[in-house]
Amino acid sequence: GAAEVGERMAEFDLQSFLKTTGGKGLHVVIPIQPEHDWDAIKAFTRAVAESMAHDSPRRFVAQASKAKRKGRIFVDYLRNDHTATAVAPYALRARPGASVAMPIEWEALSPELDPAGFTLENTPVHLKRRKADPWADMTRLHQRLSLHILKALKIL
Repeated sequence: GAAEVGERMAEFDLQSFLKTTGGKGLHVVIPIQPEHDWDAIKAFTRAVAESMAHDSPRRFVAQASKAKRKGRIFVDYLRNDHTATAVAPYALRARPGASVAMPIEWEALSPELDPAGFTLENTPVHLKRRKADPWADMTRLHQRLSLHILKALKIL
């Protein structure tokens, strides 16, 4: 699911970054210039999530209902709201095993990746082995969500 979100963002000429949540999921982070309000951004991400669910209904769901999620990946666009919360990069989670929300390279994404696999115990070793920060370019990007795209999606 995260790979497909990344691919769809690339179609919009948006570079994205990946992070484990320290729980069951992954976050795809797309830094953009703050030119549009929260409602427009949420509508854009909702359109992406719904298009994924439409294109692959057996694989993805864009509705938060747990009953509708069974056996499918929930593409959670709801984090794109000024009242929503998301775990910060490198945050230690208050869970058994003390997992860490870890920024990772896209190349690390595989079916074997455990989003809760980085822990208080193994994170220092992981960071020492890392050749570069996978999010190093994030603050240098000046990406924009195209007004053309938002109009095409009937968001603006």
